[in-house]
Amino acid sequence: MNSLSFVIPAFNEEANVAEALRRASAVCQTLNLAYEIILVNDGSRDRTGEIAKSMLGEIPNLRVVENNPNRGYGGALKAGFYAAVNEWIAFAPSDNQFEFKQVRDLMAHAPHADIITGYRANDADSFMRRVNRWGWNWLVRILFGYMTRDIDCGFKLFRREILQRVTLLSDGAMVDTELLAGARARGYKIVEAPLKHLPRTAGSSTGANVKVILRAFRDLVRFRFRLWDELDDEKKKGSKPATTER
Repeated sequence: MNSLSFVIPAFNEEANVAEALRRASAVCQTLNLAYEIILVNDGSRDRTGEIAKSMLGEIPNLRVVENNPNRGYGGALKAGFYAAVNEWIAFAPSDNQFEFKQVRDLMAHAPHADIITGYRANDADSFMRRVNRWGWNWLVRILFGYMTRDIDCGFKLFRREILQRVTLLSDGAMVDTELLAGARARGYKIVEAPLKHLPRTAGSSTGANVKVILRAFRDLVRFRFRLWDELDDEKKKGSKPATTER
């Protein structure tokens, strides 16, 4: 691994964004590789974007991408992914529920994998969020097979080249499934790594919003059919499985 783009999506995280950027910067400066940090302000209605921009002189290699209006979690990630220029992309939320230093644990698998997806070894979320997560993981496995025990864990690392083969359309919670299922269907290798999960101490999450959940289920079914169509088209055109050198 020679270079890394660290993407951090943020929506109404004024209480967390400064600490998240400082933590990401502290880790990246120790990695001995070229890096950039991309903070995506996803149409926040608070001071998230203002705070991030005020840190441009403090945080080396920081870029701030603005979504206006809000595009949702998937939309924020896509904005960061397509702004990234480096060989590998890591992404993690700005709510400080993960220890960014564990990007090293993900990077350790890079020589023999294309996507390294974290999973919450302990789950610090509420009971209902854990129940919702269990149901979602179960449904994804029915439709796509086993890819990881924690499909929506927000801390992952992947080769940027995958974006040339996998089309991400979802602006919502489906984006992780699109990335993993689309990549695996094209021959990319996925491995898992345990991560420590911390309780949220500031701000509030939107992931358990009923509208967000219903939209994700709708998008899941649509994506199953879209993936079939994409693979059929690629087969007709003679596209080959991924052959990433390691």
